Amino acid sequence: MRRNWLRWVLRLLLRWLCHVEVIGLENVPRQGGAILAVNHLSRIDPPLVYALVERDDVTALVAEKYRNYPGFNWVINLVKGIYINRGEADISALRQARDYLQAGGILGVAPEGTRSRSAALIEAKTGVAYLADKAGVPVIPVAISGTERAIAQWLRLRRPRIRIQFGKALYLPPVGRGQREATLRRNTDEIMCQIAAMLPAQYRGVYAQHPRLQELLSGAEADSQGG
Repeated sequence: MRRNWLRWVLRLLLRWLCHVEVIGLENVPRQGGAILAVNHLSRIDPPLVYALVERDDVTALVAEKYRNYPGFNWVINLVKGIYINRGEADISALRQARDYLQAGGILGVAPEGTRSRSAALIEAKTGVAYLADKAGVPVIPVAISGTERAIAQWLRLRRPRIRIQFGKALYLPPVGRGQREATLRRNTDEIMCQIAAMLPAQYRGVYAQHPRLQELLSGAEADSQGG
């Protein structure tokens, strides 16, 4: 009940405070374990995703520092957020996340590990690819733009324009013992290039010239011309 109340409040605030364009929400599965891999621009990204995804079991990996933030920690505990120490390989948090996914939950994760200060993609860590492999769940790439300007625009009494797109589920190749690190990196790059392909060019950052991104963009262009 409290989760539904929280989602209602967040949606109301978004309607009042922002112009939000939502694309591809139907790509989020109605049930079963899945990872929402989201680029991270602002502290409003997690509540934005939470407000839009119609599942009572959606939660997220959250930086350990927020455990002691009044207000933040109440909301995080309400949605059963999983705290993770970003400064180390937090095996305990990763196990909790794996178990949550295997139990059928849906988990939001920022592959980059932190907010991008430039608003462009920074190099992602391999944790999302690792989790997807260990839990045996698909990854839903999610691309957000516009949230990095939201607070500044609110201070000027303006409503920011925010765009969020949910891509199709990615079923990544399994990670075997041989070439483990290379496979994790390749799967991570696939996730990030899928996110980059949904973002405006100025947000693509370190993945802007990645061959896989160029392949995805060329395929999208060919499809649009064919249609």
